Amino acid sequence: MNFLELIWLIPLFPLGGAALMLLIGKRLDPQAPYGHDSSHGGGHHHHHPPATRALIGLLCPGMVLASFILSLGAVIQLASQHERVHQVIQFTWIAGLPFHLSNGTIGRFAADWGFLLDPISSVMILVVTGIGFLIHVYSVGYMAHDGGFYRFFGYLNLFVFFMLVLVLANNYALLFVGWEGVGLCSYLLIGFYFHKKSAGDAGKKAFLVNRIGDAGFILAMLLLMSTVGTLRFVDVNAALKGMPVETAGFGVLSMTALLLFVGATGKSAQFPLYVWLPDAMEGPTPVSALIHAATMVTAGVYMVARSSALFVLTPSTSAIVMTIGAFTAILAATIALTQNDIKRVLAYSTVSQLGFMFMAAGAGAYWVAVFHLYTHAFFKALLFLGSGSVIHAMSGEQDMRHMGGLKNKIPITHWTMFIGSLAIAGVPGLAGFFSKDEILWEVWQAPLGSHAVYVVGITTALMTAFYMWRLMYLTFYGEPRMSEEVAHHVHESPKTMTVPLIMLALGSIAAGWIHKPFEHWLELPMAEGHGDHTTEYLLMGLSIAIAFGGIFLASRFYKAKVGGPLYTTLLNKWYVDEIYDFLFVRGLVLGGGKLLFGIDRRVVDGGVNGAGWLTRFTSTISMWWDTWIIDGLVRLSAFAVKVASFPVRVVQSGYVQSYALIFTGGVALAFLYYLTQ
Repeated sequence: MNFLELIWLIPLFPLGGAALMLLIGKRLDPQAPYGHDSSHGGGHHHHHPPATRALIGLLCPGMVLASFILSLGAVIQLASQHERVHQVIQFTWIAGLPFHLSNGTIGRFAADWGFLLDPISSVMILVVTGIGFLIHVYSVGYMAHDGGFYRFFGYLNLFVFFMLVLVLANNYALLFVGWEGVGLCSYLLIGFYFHKKSAGDAGKKAFLVNRIGDAGFILAMLLLMSTVGTLRFVDVNAALKGMPVETAGFGVLSMTALLLFVGATGKSAQFPLYVWLPDAMEGPTPVSALIHAATMVTAGVYMVARSSALFVLTPSTSAIVMTIGAFTAILAATIALTQNDIKRVLAYSTVSQLGFMFMAAGAGAYWVAVFHLYTHAFFKALLFLGSGSVIHAMSGEQDMRHMGGLKNKIPITHWTMFIGSLAIAGVPGLAGFFSKDEILWEVWQAPLGSHAVYVVGITTALMTAFYMWRLMYLTFYGEPRMSEEVAHHVHESPKTMTVPLIMLALGSIAAGWIHKPFEHWLELPMAEGHGDHTTEYLLMGLSIAIAFGGIFLASRFYKAKVGGPLYTTLLNKWYVDEIYDFLFVRGLVLGGGKLLFGIDRRVVDGGVNGAGWLTRFTSTISMWWDTWIIDGLVRLSAFAVKVASFPVRVVQSGYVQSYALIFTGGVALAFLYYLTQ
């Protein structure tokens, strides 16, 4: 069976699931959309969900599983091909629109509905469908007592569809369709509990902040189109191959790359557009795992790696990418140190890890960025789902100050999260160690790298180990700090939730060991550095020491009741939201509104009133002119016509007899005339 020719089917399965939920979901799950408890999805209801719900629980995850099996088949077949690029173009989606190119010729703006399977998209489809499937299975247990069950799975399937379109697209225009689609699904899923104002607000915030990034993306596509005349990846890369590196200044290519990165900062939550992601934790926990850890937020990293042929030519933009990545990584890590909501710690952790990926991409190590994307998908999905399992056990409690001592009550959740935390902290042998170490090494030795950025990276790694173990201690160890009533209800999650946790834990252990084959598989452009093995091992030793140091520090200080201005600043997330609120929401939007109101009242209304007076004045003159001059002329001419028409009116009487008389008289006169001649 030729899977490579069937890659267009991969996104269609989840789309089918979403369509079915739209059409018949309500029949299968009649008690939606109410029946949602006060706090969140882990609650327990007295009425049992209808039996037909089980159908949804089989159908929607089944669709993603079908996509995964197809993806796996296609990737295995691709690996055996000599040329590891396979395109399936189904039809031309935007037919050729004439377009002025920068060299003065007229190009044609065309986009296919086409799919491209190559090393980087094959990594992405396996991550999206594989981890996506586990999250779907987990959701069946997690959302079991929630209203809107069918709606939730419909959105989840739709999300997977758009994400697969995004990563399989063979051109920027189609990638953008997936890009906007996942933005829409993100909005729907973050605001899933629409009865809560905070959830609705968070959805809107995600949507608006992402629009800013998308504006950059659209401009980048137009610039790229006018420069190389095509948006198809294969052709763009071929066209860029012959172009020189922009070392002198900040040229068109640098601008294009920068605008693409602006798009990525929106989707992948980099400074200054990261503020939507922590708020996105208002959505149900499986959403946090799927969208905000494993798949959607990595779309920006994927897009930058996909455009590596462009970024290789633009060292100045690459430096910006690396700097912003490093800044975001450390900024988010400092905030994560003090958060008390278990999901918010993980949210800031995600922003920080995405910063790591951009550090690698900016240093020119694109395969390393994708490698970290892939390992991070395992342990971060695991940590999010684990936190969901904790919240489920705690009847909806998310504040770690009210947890503690859960280690023996929910053992599977504890041990799987234990592995996930070791993996993200960078303990040797686990997935996170390989990719994080590789990033730090590349930043240290790559020609585009920098030692200062390396220091930021290693500091962030220390903080990462610290805040993850602070989370573990507060949640699982020490004395229980919850109320009697909650403590009485603590129980391990059902199999549908714990089995995906175990699978992801195994992935978090094993995923890093393929780093060498991974590098050969991706074959992305890579600058050879100037580091030697001794330095590499020394730095590796340092990063291992850092990982254990962070864990050790957390074990000593996690309880320390810290105070002081720095703690308050971190607790308030460096006041970034407040600053944005002051500058943009109050300043630009509301302040701009007041300014516009002033302009409206003074300038516009003044103009309108002046114009009104002028109109009245001119209309008075016009009326006088009309009455005397025009009407006078009309009356005069009417009189003249009357006088002139008098002789004709006498003849035109309307009586046949008189006509006959005149006719006869006329004939007689004519005869007389001829006779007298």
